[in-house]
Amino acid sequence: MPLTIRPLEPADRSAWEPLFTGYLAFYKREMPAEVMAECWRRFMDKAHVVEAHGAFEGEKLLGIVHFFPHANTSLLQDVCYLQDLFTVPGARGKGVGRALIEHVYAIGAERGWARVYWHTHETNAEAQVLYNKVAERSGFIVYRHNL
Repeated sequence: MPLTIRPLEPADRSAWEPLFTGYLAFYKREMPAEVMAECWRRFMDKAHVVEAHGAFEGEKLLGIVHFFPHANTSLLQDVCYLQDLFTVPGARGKGVGRALIEHVYAIGAERGWARVYWHTHETNAEAQVLYNKVAERSGFIVYRHNL
């Protein structure tokens, strides 16, 4: 069955939540229920900048991608941060992750973004095999400070 990628809709929440929970578990993160609910509310709010799209095989959700465009100080066009990408274990290595990334690329080309970027954990070697095929590794190291 062919893969269909589209924005998630309110009826997709019960399929989305286990995938997002799987993503969080992969990175050893926990999310309070109220934060999970707020994420979903933002995805469903067309006025909000963050988007959630899903890759479906028929009615089955195989993968998700969350992303948002933003201004950049060194470019005239917006750039897009691909924040979360996750596929169900049974779909890995079958082109679902690549299709989701290329879907975001196509949206960016249509909307005039200059770049799509993301980061992954240094131990996520399996994903890096794909990422090295579809993007350029920037060489930047991420620093953060929680407030």
